Parts: sequence; structure tokens; C-alpha cells
Amino acid sequence: MLKNFIFDIDGTLIDTIEMYMPALQVTLEKHGYHRDYHDLTKLFGITALDALRGAGVAEADLQPIFKEWFDLAYQNTAQVKVFPEIEDVLSQLATHPEINLVVATSKTTDEYRNEFAKNFAIAKYFDHYVTADDTKKHKPDPDPVLAGIAKVNGVAAESIYIGDTINDLKAATAAGAHFGAALWGSAQPENLVDAEFSLQTPSDLLKLI
Repeated sequence: MLKNFIFDIDGTLIDTIEMYMPALQVTLEKHGYHRDYHDLTKLFGITALDALRGAGVAEADLQPIFKEWFDLAYQNTAQVKVFPEIEDVLSQLATHPEINLVVATSKTTDEYRNEFAKNFAIAKYFDHYVTADDTKKHKPDPDPVLAGIAKVNGVAAESIYIGDTINDLKAATAAGAHFGAALWGSAQPENLVDAEFSLQTPSDLLKLI
């Protein structure tokens, strides 16, 4: 039985790709890093600094470009929405006392608290969260998923990680947990064909309990 439902945030709970990725492309172009937008979307869902490294940004440029990127992205926060069905599904899962709801995200703790928890009421459904500050290694390494399982004293066999990217899939697999592909928010669903559970809509999660 699945007892621990661990969620990614961006592209899974909330629709943020159009907030972050166009701003990233514009910022990179400004600094002489010319990158195809489709290639940049492959970096969605990992830590911001790892995304910049993946885009080929020099270490010396990381911090100033990071700040400029996020300053630009935050101008578009009004367009970020919770995916349809998410709140209803979380509320239904929360009625089951044997089920734990956890977040494991590439956001920093400050980003989690100030961007997610303060702005989206669905944060109330999560008793625990793991951020990029909580683990030395990040997705696709299993550490964030393992940390999420540890938060509830759970075991991998009773845990499922729900995410929208190949790095989410790799992290869950490496952790020995089940994986649910959040196809409703995935920019590259073709990368998730090997997912144990292909979830077309959030309500498909209710079939797993």
C-alpha cells in the first residue's frame, strides 16, 4: 500500500515553466549565452544554479545571472496557477490518516516559504517538506526523495514520488520508491514513458489508494 505521497512543486503542483524559462533565455542572451528555448526546458525542475551550469554558464557568472534571472522571473508571478484538480486531490488524500503528504523540491527553503507557502493555500496539506538546502545532492540523485521518506519515518516500498521531469523519475528510481509521472504539467512527457504510473490528470492519484 502506498502511504507516503511525495510531490515535486514546479510543473507538478503549480504551473511555473512560463514564469522561469523565458526569463532564463532572455537573461542568458543578455550575457552572451545563446541557448535554444527547447533545450532550456530540459533544465526545468533542477536547482537554479544547476540549471545555469547545465546551460553552460561560467562559475564566475552564476550569482549575478541567477539574481537577474529571478528578478525578471518574479515579474511574472501573477500568471502562476495551481494545476486544475490539485487542491481537490490533496484534500481527499488528506482525509486518509494513514497517508502522509510531503514536498521534495529543488527550491531553496526561502523560495519554498516565500514563493510557495505564502502564496498558495495548498501548502497547508503538506506536513513536511524537503528543499535544496536539506540535501548535499539534488535530483537526479535520490537524496531529496530519501529525505522526504525519512521525514515520515517511511520506507521506499510504501512511497511514491510525483514529478514532471526525467530527473524526478531518476531520483525516485534511485531511491527505490515508486514514481508517478505528472503528465498534466510535463514539458517533455516523452521522457517519462518508463514511469511506473502515468498520470494524465491529478485525479489519477486517487486510483492509487
